[in-house]
Amino acid sequence: MRRRIQTLLLALGLILGAGACGSTGQPTTGGGAAMPADVQGKAIRRNAENAAKPPIVVSSKNFTEEFIVAEIYAQALAAAGYRIKKQLDIGSELVALKALRAGRIDAYPEYTGTALTTFFDVRARDIPKDPAQAYALARRHFAKIGMTALSPTPFTDSNAFAMTKEGAEKAGNITKISQLKGRAQDLTLSGSSECAQRIDCKLGLEQVYGLEFGAYKPVDLSKRHEVLRDGQADVSVVFSTDGQIQAENLVVLQDDLQLLPPYNVTFVVRTPVLRAAGPDLANVVAAVNKGLTTEVMQELNSRVDVDRGRPADVAAQYLQEAGYVRS
Repeated sequence: MRRRIQTLLLALGLILGAGACGSTGQPTTGGGAAMPADVQGKAIRRNAENAAKPPIVVSSKNFTEEFIVAEIYAQALAAAGYRIKKQLDIGSELVALKALRAGRIDAYPEYTGTALTTFFDVRARDIPKDPAQAYALARRHFAKIGMTALSPTPFTDSNAFAMTKEGAEKAGNITKISQLKGRAQDLTLSGSSECAQRIDCKLGLEQVYGLEFGAYKPVDLSKRHEVLRDGQADVSVVFSTDGQIQAENLVVLQDDLQLLPPYNVTFVVRTPVLRAAGPDLANVVAAVNKGLTTEVMQELNSRVDVDRGRPADVAAQYLQEAGYVRS
């Protein structure tokens, strides 16, 4: 596992430097009396002053990738000296946002496309296809409700629509979503309960592609691949960084009408919490984000979903393998 992550990082030529914040707009941590928790040659250094600041409650939504990314942020910030409390697996994005606004949690990873379509009612067709522009739009909307969306990950984990190889061949060698036209009425679509009302999910398939499935099977997100394996669904909503896609030789249907917007992850923090935390928080998040490419995220997801590792352990292994935390 260690060699796999290191190979991916080296192959991509990642230069994880001094913790600059990129597009967060936060200043880079400078010198001073206390040792700053910036990233020196990748490694996060503890700032003793951070321990005196209020604890930060880090949360996540209710699926594997959220657990892993939230653990990476939580552990990296703990390495920088912050007191971290974890409240993972809080629920769907609507539950997470409600908890954030109420102050029950302080931060959690969210996807730019999900935020724009679900929280801020931006039509999918109006979301920029450029990830940086989509992030900037989401950041502006979050700012209006007292939240700061920190710099995004390189990887984008969009919803995707998958079939088994056998199922795609049986339905007529399907490779594109548009090819389901005229066939969907004989097929069962599966997704989360929220998917039925989301424009970047079932609702978008109906409005953009004109598809009417014979049946819709709502399932917990953790069962999105199980329903395909067990034949309970013909098409299932998965995530583009799922480790099972390659492991199970699934066919991910091309979004040929560009329904799906960018889904880069941004760590959304209540703005008063960010101010109290100081610049180390944004610096550390920006630094660890740099290594989270699509290939790396697929590998980390597979360690949990395929190899049955614990998200906390996988995150800890990653931070050590990538050089952020010394063992």
